[in-house]
Amino acid sequence: MLLSFRTANVRSLRDEQELSFTVPSDAKSDNARPLELSDGKTLQVYPVLGVFGANASGKSNVIFALQKMKEAVVNSYGRWTSYEGIPREEFALDSKMAAESSFFEADFVLDDGVRWTYGFELGARRVESEWLHCYPKGRRQVWLDRDAARPTVFEFPGDRVQDRALLARTTRSDALLLSRAANDNHPQLTRIYDWFKKNLYDVTPETERPHRERYTARLLLDEKSRDRIEELLRVADLGIRGATVEQRPGEAPKVSLLHGDDTGTPVALDWQRESFGTRSWFALIGPLLLALDTGGVLLIDELDSSLHPRFAAEVLRLFQAPWVNTKNAQLVFTSHAPSLLSVPRGGRPLEPGQIWLTEKDDSGATELYPLSDVEPGPEEDLTDSYLAGAFGGVPDMTQGEIGRKLLETRAREAGGS
Repeated sequence: MLLSFRTANVRSLRDEQELSFTVPSDAKSDNARPLELSDGKTLQVYPVLGVFGANASGKSNVIFALQKMKEAVVNSYGRWTSYEGIPREEFALDSKMAAESSFFEADFVLDDGVRWTYGFELGARRVESEWLHCYPKGRRQVWLDRDAARPTVFEFPGDRVQDRALLARTTRSDALLLSRAANDNHPQLTRIYDWFKKNLYDVTPETERPHRERYTARLLLDEKSRDRIEELLRVADLGIRGATVEQRPGEAPKVSLLHGDDTGTPVALDWQRESFGTRSWFALIGPLLLALDTGGVLLIDELDSSLHPRFAAEVLRLFQAPWVNTKNAQLVFTSHAPSLLSVPRGGRPLEPGQIWLTEKDDSGATELYPLSDVEPGPEEDLTDSYLAGAFGGVPDMTQGEIGRKLLETRAREAGGS
């Protein structure tokens, strides 16, 4: 499971920001999962975190930074050779930040209960630093300490890493040692590499929907997945009774959803005639099942985009329910839909520690903080307080301000003509 992620100098995230899944030791949680570590201690870890904020406040950049960390791990050895310099997106509103490194660090626990910390700093043309720490018995072991400014760039305290001399000699200055090690299927470090490659799944807005539609369609060809997909379509109350899928050699699977009530013969609609919301829900089912089946971390930017709030709330319930989420899968999503903060009859789908807010300061830099820092009251309506601006994370404008600005602009244009 992912415990925390820290980053700096990535898009609007100028200063170091942290997203944490762990519940403070002095706090209680009904939604967190107990995670037993290899040293016998237990951490309470949230299965779901939501990042809320106004448009352009930087909430999507939190997920973007985690995606870029994965991309760096997976691609730095093989693909970065084609770039002139290291591909990165530093904070653009301050020219000084181009000379500063971009920082990434993740804390996570593997299936054996051992906690790891892995991170790196990327400069414009080289990896400035890279580190790997392990906590098998609760005490830190330093496995890798890389610093491009030292005469000896790579150090391996404790000599725990195999093939150290070979890795140090063959890792390019613009590639991560972890990526280089996994290229040769290193017996120790490939596990860390695989955690990033195989456990972080991202769902971006509609630009990737056709790809996700095809993935869900392929799952329909598997009898083990078919029943679950059809059930998720039916419970979404879309008037869908089932689905058919046809696979022709060399072509993508062709899906038709069966519509109608239980009294008549279902009608198969052409896929292009399905509503935008139906296709969006169908496209999301595949990644949802993948994360739940593997215990991965699903990253969804704009969860409420083209989805009814009921669908979005149901996604949260899938990850929160221990009888459904049996492998400790996790969800990180962004949204500006206040309906996800409370339910109509009272109650909170998410606890304050699961709700994170983004705000930009006067320089355009994003600050990320949990709602628990604001300490809302136990009976406080989070939706009302959020919309009122009590927690921050909402647009700084008065009612009718946009219309007034348009009228002022029109008046100035008329006066100048």
